[in-house]
Amino acid sequence: MTTNNSTSAKKGFIPVMVTPFTETGKIDFNALTGLTEFYLEAGAAGLFANCLSSEMFELDEAERIQLIEHVLKVTNGSVPVVATGTFGGPIAKQAGFVNRVADTGVQAVIGVTGLLADENESDEGFNGRVEELMQLTGNVSLGFYECPVPYKRLISPKQLEQFVATGRVTYHKDTCLDIEQIKAKLKATESNPNFGLYDAYMAHAVDSLKAGSAGLSCIQGNYFPELIVWLCDNYNNEALAAEVDRVQQFFISNMDVMHNVYPKVAKYYLQKRGVNITDFTRRDVGVFTPQIKQQVDTLYDDYMGLQQHLELKSSI
Repeated sequence: MTTNNSTSAKKGFIPVMVTPFTETGKIDFNALTGLTEFYLEAGAAGLFANCLSSEMFELDEAERIQLIEHVLKVTNGSVPVVATGTFGGPIAKQAGFVNRVADTGVQAVIGVTGLLADENESDEGFNGRVEELMQLTGNVSLGFYECPVPYKRLISPKQLEQFVATGRVTYHKDTCLDIEQIKAKLKATESNPNFGLYDAYMAHAVDSLKAGSAGLSCIQGNYFPELIVWLCDNYNNEALAAEVDRVQQFFISNMDVMHNVYPKVAKYYLQKRGVNITDFTRRDVGVFTPQIKQQVDTLYDDYMGLQQHLELKSSI
């Protein structure tokens, strides 16, 4: 996994993995094998298992560990894997599960910012919780995820600088949606080559990569991961500037349809791609209406045209 915030370093795409379920709602480990291989064949530089896209809040602790262990088994060391390890409650309890996740062999255990402190707590209170978590987790490499659930808590550039300076924080999945904040965070952490900021917001993906983000970690990778990889490889290629602009606009134009009743829509799209997966979700994401289905079908057709134009090799 690329962990160097630099404008020249190779960028990496880190998929936020969905969880395949059977029609009866059990984790489909055979389908998970195929899905993991799909990401890898697309060129993913690493994987983010047990995240919001994975419906992590709808899994019990045993399932979370099983999910992570299975992904690690399939990857077999070919790419690094990170996974969420904080799920609320006293920090001591959260630290216990962080240590369990670390024992699976992931590269870093990710802390959900909105679960490390209550919404009304100050930045100083949050910092104290992080310090306590670090004290209770030995030398475990940590990361942060500005997850929108249960509420979105953003980390300031100053806070991120302090955390990264400890040497313990190597990964950050950013959801601030603000390119100026991204630039400030990158500047604050630029002296640490072992840290990587991965941006989730595809509307400014090119600008973020040019500013020095280590890569992208976005839900769009559950539709066309090879396109995210292509963008990470070519965002600064002057010979392909027109194509890069077209890809950036494609993401902007299709933002809404990819978020609507997600991740059910992504699972349906993956089915169209040939991935063996049901569209079952444990999370109640709303009704997958015929109108939404038509929008996703149109997205699929539009992407097929873009894929052909870019001469992209499909994973399936």
